[in-house]
Amino acid sequence: MFEALVKHLEGVPHTSIRLREKNIRPIHDQRHDEGGFDTVVDDYDEVTEAVLSHDFLIFSTPIYWYGMSGHMKNYVDRWSQSLRDKRYSFKESLGQKQAYVIATGGDQPRLKGLPLIQQFQYVFSFVGMPFAGYIIGEGNKPGDVLSDLRALEEVKIFNEWLKAKQ
Repeated sequence: MFEALVKHLEGVPHTSIRLREKNIRPIHDQRHDEGGFDTVVDDYDEVTEAVLSHDFLIFSTPIYWYGMSGHMKNYVDRWSQSLRDKRYSFKESLGQKQAYVIATGGDQPRLKGLPLIQQFQYVFSFVGMPFAGYIIGEGNKPGDVLSDLRALEEVKIFNEWLKAKQ
């Protein structure tokens, strides 16, 4: 689904970040430790700085076992670290952005993917980031979603909307 979206993003300034190509370590929860979080040497800060430099964020994930991918989950879990990081006004910065979710899965994804959408809504609500909407496509193997005409039409409409916002 992401590839279908990117194809239509020509003419829309954007940055694509593929979390599966980044090294983002799982969180070691130190929210309640007096010293806060230890420094972690990975790609998390690089990704976060790129995310914070944009006004509109698209979270795209396959639906794995009715939830987000492990790569996405690791990234979102690490937001707990950013909430305590004095380098960022993380919550305030995210509150100035809009978020959109695009997900693809099999096994009735438009129904069974709704808990994933709700999870994102709760995450966005916690950080005060407005939720602009979502698209769920159907497909099991890479490229299958390109046969989901409904999802492709929704992506086309979404891209036209994005272009109009420029």
